[in-house]
Amino acid sequence: MEKSLLPPIPAKRYFTIGEVSELCGVKPHVLRYWEQEFTQLRPMKRRGNRRYYQRHEVLMIRRIRDLLYDQGFTITGARNKLQELVQSEREHRRDGGDLTETDSQDTDGLDLDSDGHMVQDHVLVPLALSSSDEAMQTLRRELTQIRDLLSGLR
Repeated sequence: MEKSLLPPIPAKRYFTIGEVSELCGVKPHVLRYWEQEFTQLRPMKRRGNRRYYQRHEVLMIRRIRDLLYDQGFTITGARNKLQELVQSEREHRRDGGDLTETDSQDTDGLDLDSDGHMVQDHVLVPLALSSSDEAMQTLRRELTQIRDLLSGLR
């Protein structure tokens, strides 16, 4: 399955493993295995160890899938490639330069710390979306939903 054939990611805050499986074209047991192999994947776990993925994790899974299935990397090779992308992004930030369009596509807008782990902010909408316009649209939709929920309580 090519990247272009994957369904669009809905504007939701959290996704179950089944939803991520459908969005990324990967079976749930593969996602659980990738969590062990790629330390960048750390879905939130709640009751009964249920996994809840955020948008930036779905983007990371799509990137991993692309490296493994479409580009033919091994697990180790994909892990190394992700580290190279992290290093490249870090250098761009340190130099004060903006990411080029190509670099932005390579990292899929992921916000990574110095160890290559996803930076997660469970209070705010993750800034690791593919563009600031998309982040603003997502934030606007979530705030509208919250407003509608609160207005129903009055």
